[in-house]
Amino acid sequence: MKASLLTLTSLATFAASSPTLRATKVQYAGINIAGFDFGCTIDGTCSLTGTNKPYDVVSGANAVGQMNHFVKDDSLNAFRLPVGWQFLVNGQLGGQLNSNNAGQYDRLVQGCLNSGAALCILDIHNYARWNGAIVGQGGPSNAQLADVWKQLATKYGKQSKIAFGVMNEPHDIPDIKAWAATVQAVVTAIRAGASNHLILLPGNGFTSAESFVSSGSAAALDAVTNPDGSKNNLIMDVHKYLDSDNSGTHTECVKDNISNAFQPLADWLRTNKRQAILTETGGGNTQSCQKYMCSQIKYLNQNADVYIGYTGWAAGGFASSYELNETPTQNGNSWTDTSLVKSCIVGAWKGA
Repeated sequence: MKASLLTLTSLATFAASSPTLRATKVQYAGINIAGFDFGCTIDGTCSLTGTNKPYDVVSGANAVGQMNHFVKDDSLNAFRLPVGWQFLVNGQLGGQLNSNNAGQYDRLVQGCLNSGAALCILDIHNYARWNGAIVGQGGPSNAQLADVWKQLATKYGKQSKIAFGVMNEPHDIPDIKAWAATVQAVVTAIRAGASNHLILLPGNGFTSAESFVSSGSAAALDAVTNPDGSKNNLIMDVHKYLDSDNSGTHTECVKDNISNAFQPLADWLRTNKRQAILTETGGGNTQSCQKYMCSQIKYLNQNADVYIGYTGWAAGGFASSYELNETPTQNGNSWTDTSLVKSCIVGAWKGA
């Protein structure tokens, strides 16, 4: 890190009381490695069979090779590893981690850990639901979600590079305080096996950075604590796309999200002495997306006292025809990044 001899931890603490001080660069920059989440839709239904099912990115897409490339050639250091809840337990709500399915996912996790990355984010990609029903609000109990996380924390709790992403993109949650209680149950369960790891707390509205405060998510999640009452390493988990409707489905981008999302959220984070991580953002491999994505990441780097990192969406199992494709192309032992990855995901990181 440049410009300061302070550690990142002390820098973040000091910055909370000194609005003139900023870190010069986020701690973590990387990419989502998608595949084991394939088959999951926004109602929390995750198919395990048929053409729409989880994709083994380790065997089928050389995800380990992708991560090794991103670390060694691009100096990226963080990967988010989405997986369907149903896949982990083979469709048995409340069941144990399935040895075959969780074993496949573990190959991806171990590939991340062995790549030299500093952060490997486990992400249950279920939109706060199981087969259409909201966790803790008519669907699975808080204890059932907490139990699968307890199992994962027990499995990976000795790996310091692991982070726990409680849930991908909750949305249309009727009671945000009840959702915070669900998150609290998960945090408590994780801490039984992983006392100091980062835990990422997602809000309502697809955990959009733009509505994180206005939706009540920030205030509700601010009440979530570790078992000892502290809030250490409990990080707000936000997403933000750059297209016209924030859906992440268009190849053209129209905004850098600074004035409407990341600046207001930064103000809240500083006031409340909290930090956030942007675990999904992306766009097409177009000039408009290069312009706005690079601007957005530059802002995160300039405000790294409250933003600890970002991971783009997405590499892994996606074909080159996917609108937001960030999968590098392999030719023998060499790799070629997509234009958006090269210019912004990597470029803004290495150039900071």
